[in-house]
Amino acid sequence: MNCVGIDVSKGKSMIAVMRPFGEVVVSPFEVRHTASELNELAKLLKSLDGETRVVMESTGNYHTPVAWLLHDAGLYVSVVNAMLVHDYGNNSLRRVKTDKKDAVKLANYGLDHWLTLPRYVPEEDTRLLLKNCYRQYQQSSKVQTMLKNSLISLLDAVFPEVNRLFSSPPRADGSEKWVDFVSAFWHCQCVSELSLKSFSAKYQKWCRKHGYNFSQEKAREIHAKAGSCIGVIPQNDTTRLLVEQAVMQLQTTSAALSALKQEMQSLAASLPEYPVVMKMFGVGPTLGPQLMAEIGDVRRFHSKKALVAFAGIDAPPCQSGQMDIRSRSISKRGSAALRRTLFLVMGVYLQSAPLDEPVYQFMDKKRSEGKPYRVYMMASANKFLRIYYASVTAYLNALEQI
Repeated sequence: MNCVGIDVSKGKSMIAVMRPFGEVVVSPFEVRHTASELNELAKLLKSLDGETRVVMESTGNYHTPVAWLLHDAGLYVSVVNAMLVHDYGNNSLRRVKTDKKDAVKLANYGLDHWLTLPRYVPEEDTRLLLKNCYRQYQQSSKVQTMLKNSLISLLDAVFPEVNRLFSSPPRADGSEKWVDFVSAFWHCQCVSELSLKSFSAKYQKWCRKHGYNFSQEKAREIHAKAGSCIGVIPQNDTTRLLVEQAVMQLQTTSAALSALKQEMQSLAASLPEYPVVMKMFGVGPTLGPQLMAEIGDVRRFHSKKALVAFAGIDAPPCQSGQMDIRSRSISKRGSAALRRTLFLVMGVYLQSAPLDEPVYQFMDKKRSEGKPYRVYMMASANKFLRIYYASVTAYLNALEQI
């Protein structure tokens, strides 16, 4: 039996091949992540005598091309969680960390866990695209929040609280009325220097051009607000440039978010479990694709507990001798993105209060027991995931029997 430890980094990997009792089959060597070098590596590993298994850590996207190519070549590949390997073999007081040492460590870990090494199975194209769309959506969402806060901060100096004058929700294309408004009326003096009649006519024309509803009462409210504002930054070309650039960046990001959201919905709708997921309470066209993106094919988890652990909302036992801690925190060792989505789903339950839903009944019970907010929210998310696992697994298995 040969175990190949691969310490993956960006653009290259360190390879070590070991056999039981510390026998070195091939001294550690480096390969670049090019098609030619990875194919040569696959040929070398397949030429070894005896069964060969490859072990590498899950390292973001760096490990994906290596794992995919070696799996495609017919090798047994196992991608393990880095936390499982982190403390393995630390039997020395010296802290030595090199790529060669890490590759050997992975190979020895594989030998010690030979029978329980999980086999790597590449994700289907649709699921892989959905997951990457969601990751990009998350990053763009953070950028949008930053740009929105930056624009509001700038407006506080030129047209304070103008964003609070509009309550219209974002459109399907991501545009928002208050953002479009300050693009045209970028300083409080752009409004206050006009008479109410002139501004109302100009505002009505702007609403018609951009497809927004016009209200004379709203026009009076905006005009009154502008008249009472103090613009700290003067009304000049530099100020206009600052506001226009901030608006343009925010509009571009919002449009990108909208496009990603639509693409996620389209990809999710093509997956077999989409109908049953969308029937679950609290899951809509936004949160549904997010859940499906992070969980993937639910059948890759051997049990409900495995899915809960993947989300990092399990509470591992803590007992030693006379000590047995009952009140425990969640592990947070799983997918942070999935925990965030679950928290949003639980927020829908909390706001809607569906009395006939088992998850809400459980949530209400924990809340009535005096449990803290985060405790009953995460406990309810745990129950939701168990229901998700049972429902989706049963549905997918039924489809296979048709």
